[in-house]
Amino acid sequence: MPRELTLMAVHAHPDDEVLSTGGILARYAAEGVRTVLVTCTNGEQGDGPGGVKPTEPGHDAAQVARRRLAELRESAGLLDIGHLELLGYPDSGMPGWPANDDPAAFANVPLDEPAGRLAELMERYRPQVVVTYDENGGYGHPDHIQAHRVAVAATERSGIPDKLYYTAIPRSASRQMFQAVRDAGVDLGFDPPDDFGTPDELITSVLDVAAHFDAKRKALLAHASQAENIFLLRLPEETQRMAFSAEAFVRHYDRVEAPGTEDDLFAGLR
Repeated sequence: MPRELTLMAVHAHPDDEVLSTGGILARYAAEGVRTVLVTCTNGEQGDGPGGVKPTEPGHDAAQVARRRLAELRESAGLLDIGHLELLGYPDSGMPGWPANDDPAAFANVPLDEPAGRLAELMERYRPQVVVTYDENGGYGHPDHIQAHRVAVAATERSGIPDKLYYTAIPRSASRQMFQAVRDAGVDLGFDPPDDFGTPDELITSVLDVAAHFDAKRKALLAHASQAENIFLLRLPEETQRMAFSAEAFVRHYDRVEAPGTEDDLFAGLR
């Protein structure tokens, strides 16, 4: 019997599912593909009520985790994600934060344990396509880097996925987006380097997800506790549409015949 077409996205925190993969999760769900989201941490190092930061008095990690997981479930519903799997590891925080020193934090857990748990999920769902971050976790977050390592190890261990992709922002698209942000008068709080994003020539897959803009935006808004950190929500709608209407990836691994450039992650599998 042929396997049910299945997409599995492996992310680090609640809200990560939206920006780089919210469109494909909604698109493939609408096509009848089974979608599985694996979230590795509970997001304890996010902002608390009133924007209280993890290093500030009054930050309650357990309370933050409960709220962020509730937001994650709402987001998953808005994106019509079929299955949500929580690994439940503590959030490691940004580089240099005190949470980095917690032996139980996700980034510090020996790779074999989470990779084994993810491999079991791959055995259960048997995804043809897996999506996660690149070696740098997109922007260097310890949990993103660990999620990358876990996804790669589980793919190798299980031998199940036919294709493994890394999320990417094409460099040309990032320049266009940041210029639009400047034109909108939005202060990013940082100056993006000229080499931000993935070189265009390395991009293998660009998917049109414009039809799912509303779902993606609503899913991002569902993560209201972290809204202060999501600068895209402060942009005019036309700029948001530009940023949210396509998602790009680098195909890291495949064992099927697929085109060099593609507009469907299941190319060669249908």
